[in-house]
Amino acid sequence: MKTVFHSSSERGHVNHGWLDAHHSFSFASYNDPSKMHFGLLRVLNDDIVAPGMGFGTHPHDNMEIVTIPLRGALEHRDSMGNIGVIHPHEIQAMSAGSGITHSEYNHSKTEDINLLQIWIFPKVRNITPRYDQRIFTEEDKNGKFKTIVAPVKADDVMWINQDAYFSLGKFKTGSSINYTMQNKGNGAYVFVIEGEVKLDNTSLKKRDAIGVWEADNFKIDISNDAELLIIEVPMN
Repeated sequence: MKTVFHSSSERGHVNHGWLDAHHSFSFASYNDPSKMHFGLLRVLNDDIVAPGMGFGTHPHDNMEIVTIPLRGALEHRDSMGNIGVIHPHEIQAMSAGSGITHSEYNHSKTEDINLLQIWIFPKVRNITPRYDQRIFTEEDKNGKFKTIVAPVKADDVMWINQDAYFSLGKFKTGSSINYTMQNKGNGAYVFVIEGEVKLDNTSLKKRDAIGVWEADNFKIDISNDAELLIIEVPMN
């Protein structure tokens, strides 16, 4: 098993006033040649957006985009005609494919929003763009990993145009959980949303991450009540 540790304190950071963002990988003005991507995971941004502010209409193509609100509500509009608000416990998955434009704003005029936005390189280029948004309850992820995004079309997950899987889980102090790769040869990027865990003798705290590859499975020990996101991706 090989691993790479990414400390939360070493992420890229920019504060524009309306946007306070941390970048796990090189993005915009943040450039670290050692953190360009993890396998086919290209972007993991941890954004805090001020009330009523957001990202104006802008284009994307040939990227799989997953958005996870952690706090607050996100207003979404796109060129496919989708208009809606995404709340915590809801996940958005979008295939930019041959090209889309969209905008995302903090729906609240009084409270900020914290969200994770994640980009994955696609398996097939220039597909017809598509959008999905679903609710996943607290029960779905209590004491276990719930797969929320997968390369299959099913009622209980959102489809992604890549052999990648996103899983969320919430675990109690003192527990341990084994994660098994869903595709042989994939790697897993373990991101600590909250709490503290240990993996391969490495301690991880809030917003720390560790990439794991050349392993069929691995164990995570929960040192303090934790919420985890695992992004499993092909490594090339």
